[in-house]
Amino acid sequence: MHLFLKIIIVGLLAMFCTGLFAGQSDPATLDSEFLVARKAFQAGNASLLAEKAKLLQHHALAPYIDYYQNRLFLRSSDVSTIRDFLARHDDTLVAERLRAEWLKLLAQNQQWVLFESEFEPLVNPDTELRCYAYQHRIERNDADAQNEARQLWFTADSMPDSCTPVFNALIARNVITVDDRWARIRLALEAGKTGMANYISRRLPASETLNRDKLDAAAKNPLRYLKSNHAKIKTRSDREIVLFALLRLLSTDTNPALAKWLKVKNALTPSDQSYFLARLGYRAALRHDSRALDWFKAAQNIKTTYPMTETLLTWQVRAALRAGDWDNVLETIERMSVEEQADGAWQYWRARALKEKGLTGDANKILIPLSKAHNYYGQLAKEELGSILTAAKDSVPVTAEEVLAMEKMPGVQRTLAFYRMDLRTEAYREWVWTVRYFNDRQFLAAAEIAQRYGYYDRSINTANRTAEQHDFRLRFPTPHRKALHAIAKEQDIDEAWVYGIIRQESRFLVNVTSSAGARGLMQLMPDTAKWVARQLGMANFQQNLVTQIDINLRLGTYYLKHVFSSLDDQPLLASAAYNAGPGRARRWRDEEQILEGAIYAETIPFSETRDYVKKVLKNSVYYANVLEHGQNAPTLKERLGVVGKK
Repeated sequence: MHLFLKIIIVGLLAMFCTGLFAGQSDPATLDSEFLVARKAFQAGNASLLAEKAKLLQHHALAPYIDYYQNRLFLRSSDVSTIRDFLARHDDTLVAERLRAEWLKLLAQNQQWVLFESEFEPLVNPDTELRCYAYQHRIERNDADAQNEARQLWFTADSMPDSCTPVFNALIARNVITVDDRWARIRLALEAGKTGMANYISRRLPASETLNRDKLDAAAKNPLRYLKSNHAKIKTRSDREIVLFALLRLLSTDTNPALAKWLKVKNALTPSDQSYFLARLGYRAALRHDSRALDWFKAAQNIKTTYPMTETLLTWQVRAALRAGDWDNVLETIERMSVEEQADGAWQYWRARALKEKGLTGDANKILIPLSKAHNYYGQLAKEELGSILTAAKDSVPVTAEEVLAMEKMPGVQRTLAFYRMDLRTEAYREWVWTVRYFNDRQFLAAAEIAQRYGYYDRSINTANRTAEQHDFRLRFPTPHRKALHAIAKEQDIDEAWVYGIIRQESRFLVNVTSSAGARGLMQLMPDTAKWVARQLGMANFQQNLVTQIDINLRLGTYYLKHVFSSLDDQPLLASAAYNAGPGRARRWRDEEQILEGAIYAETIPFSETRDYVKKVLKNSVYYANVLEHGQNAPTLKERLGVVGKK
């Protein structure tokens, strides 16, 4: 046989034997083997896992097979075996996961020297591991560790068991003071977590603990408790339980809580009074009650004020916006933390307040840099300065070479493999880990790959992360254009707005279902879909049809047009209604005045809906620019419009 022919035959046989010719060319088969191996790991079947590991040596997810095998025997593995694994998979998610799990074992076994050396390379330690690290550092009287760990104390939530020794040590050293313990009890009671409040109470001096029977009575019927106990307020426990009962009343209605407050306030300390009045203002602001500002001011005018949280301050600003009190807007923003003041929302409203006071130059110093941000407040700032969004001239598409190099990255390969097997959670985690330190060009290349494979959620979120170089085609994709264009024209509804809704609702994922049961591109609830299908005369409608693209778009646009027509043809109100229901959208209007649309949006009491309408309308501006090339497209302020009285 000719020597050259022999070489070819030998090479082909070698490829066949190693799986590169046969098995490796069949990703579906290997993916099935991976799923079997994953189930073997979950079941603790080491022998089956080892068998599958031999077949998957060249699979993109081979590092996960290695992780599964090491994880099964982590408790009995020696240090060198674990370190060999970490070295083999350095800077991967599987190495991070195994290191974190190993560290927890080391801490539980009090192997602090080894723990300390291995804790340093961990990228994202969770609270459990942070507390283990604090345990060791506090034992060595590390003052920084004491101060850092103290910040974990102030939460209404339960904490990992590893934090208990840390908190006990800080309490013993009086780093967590009695007042700190009461502060956490208040946080727990504000959240309605009486069990947590009682748990923290056990860490108080015996003479100061909460009266559990009274607390239970206040939780069960706050109005009855206040009626029978308003004249029996003697201890700190009594005061805290009365405040808790007042907050329980306040959570459902303002006036009954106010009436009871007037009866008990003189038995409370000035700090207690300040605490409750601020929360009275907060609840009133959420309900668009015009008395909110007076209560916020009263809370701050008491000599011994209780510290205002960022949430309370933001709602004081919103109440001031609603009332047109621009001085209060400025003063309250200036009381926020430096970090909170840097938020685009409060930069924009601070600039608006300055303009209202005639300080246009000072306002523009804020608006000019803010206008460079490609978000809701950046667009409002542009328009405040007199600029209108035009076609994005700074779009910088990536090259074919950049995309090819990105697609070859192991982390991207692993993500695509997980998506291929419909393991979306694992795909999400691998993607987030892979792109965490990317620069703008890498973000764009990764987003391009995600879009090509139809993973629009990953594509949009990744493209959104660029700082200087942007590709708005990736940020605002237009899939299903032919179908949507025809349906939007038929319904006489703004196509750019519908795209803005879909981008926010589903990120263009066809089969996605929300935790509430909404389905498809336009996230239709079953009852809504059924009602619209009847209006459209769709015979034999079934819920499984909702994820079909044409049907979902037809149902969703009809419903969107319906709420639009019933709400004064107002995109802002209709967007709010699409998320929270038409009744709420109507209820959030003002009873006595016409509101600027931006103020209506800013004072929506549901944080999800507030964020939703801002993004939908900002999306719409960009989509109009993409679809219509900016010709006669309404600005963001025009889309926000003004909102009439109730």
